[in-house]
Amino acid sequence: MRKLTTALGLPQHRFASVHVVGTNGKSSVTRMTAALLEAHGLRAGACVSPHTERWSQRTLIGAEEVDRARWARAVELVARAAEGVDRSLEEEEAVTQFEAATAAGFVALADARVEVAVIEAGLGGRLDATNTIPSKVTVLTSIGLDHTEWLGETEAEIAAEKLAVLRDQTTLVLGQVSPEVGELAEATARKRGARLVRAAADPGAGVRLRAPGEFQRRNFAIACAAAAAFLERPLEAGRVDAAAAAVTVPGRLEQVAENPPVFLDAAHNPAGAAALAGSLPAIAGERRVVAVLAVLADKDAAAMVAALAPVLERAVCTELPPSALEGHGRPGARSRPAAELVAACEAVGLEAEPEPDFAAALVRGRAEAAADPEGLLLVAGSHYAIAPARALIAA
Repeated sequence: MRKLTTALGLPQHRFASVHVVGTNGKSSVTRMTAALLEAHGLRAGACVSPHTERWSQRTLIGAEEVDRARWARAVELVARAAEGVDRSLEEEEAVTQFEAATAAGFVALADARVEVAVIEAGLGGRLDATNTIPSKVTVLTSIGLDHTEWLGETEAEIAAEKLAVLRDQTTLVLGQVSPEVGELAEATARKRGARLVRAAADPGAGVRLRAPGEFQRRNFAIACAAAAAFLERPLEAGRVDAAAAAVTVPGRLEQVAENPPVFLDAAHNPAGAAALAGSLPAIAGERRVVAVLAVLADKDAAAMVAALAPVLERAVCTELPPSALEGHGRPGARSRPAAELVAACEAVGLEAEPEPDFAAALVRGRAEAAADPEGLLLVAGSHYAIAPARALIAA
């Protein structure tokens, strides 16, 4: 990644940056921080991951997906640079799809002349492709047991991988984490000569968010701390309100249909499922919630189902379409079999039925939710369920 960005003229050095790492909340905090900085007069951009339909969706300029022409120019530049870099690497090594897309994001942001970009890490931090930015502020949103095969088997090991991105003499903004992770964050900040800022648990009673969900209030509070740390001054209340009223986060309690109401949420690990379960009652009210669940094979499906079961009436368990897993920078990713999800549901007393075909599962789930005047459909369990669900529901 260093070779690639050097060949491109270090585009990530042409704007200031905020680096967002953590287990959950990264995309929301990234979008919210960029919106707050934009509201305070800066030309802001962002890199988020994963995308739902197109790689260009990962690069945002002024909260909007980068335009097609600018993205095409960036990809062309990166493709040419990658050819040269590949020749300099050892046999069987090559620039990866995710690395190329990240570099293209840096090029597009620099080409758009953003003043600051908020960059979401893809996986971990220390070895992530985004760990080439000279970040002024690093944000650790949360820590949970996810991607343990790469990042470590304990919260402390995972946090260490993510905190490794912290630069000397900068600022670390810390979300809600365990005491053990908090102590590690303090020690890392001391070692780096960095200032540590602990984000509030809530942005304040007067702040009204467009993004639904109690978890988004926590994420917005972290974003406020990050934006204030970057600006090195308190945020202005009116501009905070404007950002809160404008920012949306696709795939996070996103409503895509009525009659019955259909919500999409990318909760893809136990902590994400627990956050969704905590927010769903306020959204559903007295409505009966039917869920269509699809989960990647490497996720703790049992813990996810256990977190969601108390707020669900029943579930249709399905599998992610192979087309949804292709081209997302996760080679070898596969879906957990529907029958295994059913077993996880039954183990915690949640009525469930298998329907391996994703499209058929959506049809069945909508029909079951529509059969009750107070029914609601939730599609959850994976980032990779969002795009196919949205497309099928809109069809």
